[in-house]
Amino acid sequence: MSPMWGNLIGVATVLTMAVFIGIWIWAWRKRHKKVFDRMAALPMEDELGAPAQENDKRGTQDE
Repeated sequence: MSPMWGNLIGVATVLTMAVFIGIWIWAWRKRHKKVFDRMAALPMEDELGAPAQENDKRGTQDE
């Protein structure tokens, strides 16, 4: 392998790390907190009877 591969892999590593840090900073910005809190609460808002009704529909078949 040529020494150029080492430089190319180093640049790719630095770019990947910069993208990761950029996403991390974007996700932790204050203006995203309200949206992320709302998305985190979505599973708790399911109707209590919805899964049972769905199972009943699948379980009833004409025999």
